[in-house]
Amino acid sequence: MGSLVADRQPAVRMRHISKSFGQVKANSDVDLDIYGGEILALLGENGSGKTTLMNMLSGIYFPDEGQIEIQGSPVTIASPKDAFEHGIGMVHQHFRLVNVFSATENIVLGLDEGAGLDLKGAAEKIKGICDAYGFDVDPDQKIYEMSVSQKQTVEIVKLIYRGADILILDEPTAVLTPQETEKLFAVLRNMRNDGKAIVIITHKLHEVEEISDRVVVLRKGENVGEMVTAQSTTQQMTNMMVGHQVTLNIERPKPVNPTERICVKGLTVRDDEGVLKLDDVSFSAFGGEVLGIAGVSNSGQKELLEAIAGLQGVESGTIRYVGDDGQVQELTGKDPYQIASMGVALSFVPEDRLGMGLVGSMSITDNMLLRSFRDGKSIFVDRKAPRELAEKVVDELEVDTPGVDTPVRRLSGGNVQKVLVGREISSSPSVLLCAYAVRGLDVNSSHLIYDLINRQKQSGVAVVYVGEDLDVLLELCDKILVLCDGKVSGIVDTRSTSKNEVGLMMTRLKGGEAA
Repeated sequence: MGSLVADRQPAVRMRHISKSFGQVKANSDVDLDIYGGEILALLGENGSGKTTLMNMLSGIYFPDEGQIEIQGSPVTIASPKDAFEHGIGMVHQHFRLVNVFSATENIVLGLDEGAGLDLKGAAEKIKGICDAYGFDVDPDQKIYEMSVSQKQTVEIVKLIYRGADILILDEPTAVLTPQETEKLFAVLRNMRNDGKAIVIITHKLHEVEEISDRVVVLRKGENVGEMVTAQSTTQQMTNMMVGHQVTLNIERPKPVNPTERICVKGLTVRDDEGVLKLDDVSFSAFGGEVLGIAGVSNSGQKELLEAIAGLQGVESGTIRYVGDDGQVQELTGKDPYQIASMGVALSFVPEDRLGMGLVGSMSITDNMLLRSFRDGKSIFVDRKAPRELAEKVVDELEVDTPGVDTPVRRLSGGNVQKVLVGREISSSPSVLLCAYAVRGLDVNSSHLIYDLINRQKQSGVAVVYVGEDLDVLLELCDKILVLCDGKVSGIVDTRSTSKNEVGLMMTRLKGGEAA
């Protein structure tokens, strides 16, 4: 397929690239051109091969077939070191930094600096890079003292320090506030204007529109098309990704007779090391509403849901459940089994899918069984109902699997998430707790989950939804509780607030105190 900018020499030319993992074909005969002075967005559904393709360019995987050219010359990239020698660097979703080292020490770590390591000289060079592109980095600051945004900045500066002209960013805005995202985009534009080639892998289509010059779409491991961003719409991008027309609007039905279900007062929680995670948190979640929880990474979102679910110890405060008859039951200090024994139908979709939610070595059917085996009155386990449920979840949520007897660990992350959400919703809860229910899911799969959540809301379930995409929180939820450093920064009505206001609340407590 011809490129839309074929009159220029590409910085990278990938031709007929294929890669398989066992029977699974991750990439098949892919052609891709990347140009200097351009931001290219790589789009595709889960399992479409985006990250695999870029992992081959950055030396983590080696292609089974095909050829890569850099600046017109064929090259062999067999390791990240080879990639660096050709000016290619990748910032992964999980940062590769040493926490106790400073920014400068992380940036020069592993470099052959000749006779001796001149940290002072390195810090000066880092300051020069920061000034040139608009980065905000203190070379002497330790990594453990930094925000997620600052750590990501160190990773990008590290690549430029080492001479990278071709930069790949995998889901770069996944855990950034709107303000941090704007700062990152300003820097990326400066780098593009300096002639660097930038590739971003992302699921957020509104960001693709805002930051990219060109879009390439992968579907089932193949390059199915490209478009100039300015001449395209998010609807066209989505249709190309999925292969058919998709409705992009998130429905938000109006709450009907919302009734209080969960009442949290003065909740204070510390982790195993004694670090304060939640500080005097109070709010109510109502049946027939979706309550969103927003906050920068590690603001206490995970601990809040786990405390309600009975998986996290509570230092002080109360968590109470209000039944249909108005009867109040104390959940504080109860474990999940005790909560279920009280007749409280509570479902929890945890952040850690395979650590807490599902057992990777067990089949989809057996993972359904985990939810219901205690219900049996006989010593023999009923396998018929869980199998029927597994088949229903696979069918309705379009889980890509050879069958319901497939071990869950063999599924892609997105399909694992569908199995987990499907199982929890099928238990007919009155309270549904979701932690990052669509993390890593493509547009089509995400909208399936949003639709499920809305159906739960309309049937009177109280949904508490922790998410990292503010656009989605504002479209899906009725109210948003904003956490900042474990404290409640405010509770807003989504119909009368803005993305900017919520973003500011994520980094500032009530009264304007900076977090």
